[in-house]
Amino acid sequence: MTRSNAREIAVHLVFEQGFSGQSTDELLDQVLKRPVFELIGQEEPLYAQFPNVGQREYISTLVRGVDAHRGELDGYISKYAIGWNISRIPRVVVAILRVCMYEILYMQDIPNAAAINEAVELTKHYEEQELAAFVNGILGSFVRTEPLPVPETAPAPDAFEEAGEDL
Repeated sequence: MTRSNAREIAVHLVFEQGFSGQSTDELLDQVLKRPVFELIGQEEPLYAQFPNVGQREYISTLVRGVDAHRGELDGYISKYAIGWNISRIPRVVVAILRVCMYEILYMQDIPNAAAINEAVELTKHYEEQELAAFVNGILGSFVRTEPLPVPETAPAPDAFEEAGEDL
């Protein structure tokens, strides 16, 4: 499984959490199981491969982090979505923005440009092209304007590299 696929699964879970009423831990415990992936994978190729331990940790970190920092992330979305109320932005786009902003703020081993590019590509996959430009604009303004953490010079070993998976 690639990091892109794991990130997309995290976006699905962040999106689902907005509807399910489940706690983050309940949702992760329910979904991150081999039988669930086998069932969903029959119709959705993204779930065809069950994530390894490191990949499940990455997905869980994103989903838990977004949940823990939802107010902060939504504040940034509202600040940079000039002329838009967050309630008017499609929920999948909000989930994508939350995941990307969380990565930028709290996962310094992921380059900002890579996180933004992934967010734009995910938006193109789920929404209209115009919204991808909107997401790019929000995230570009966010990284240019906000005081962001300085990336670590020696990132920790990558679960995707260790497993020999694509990045």
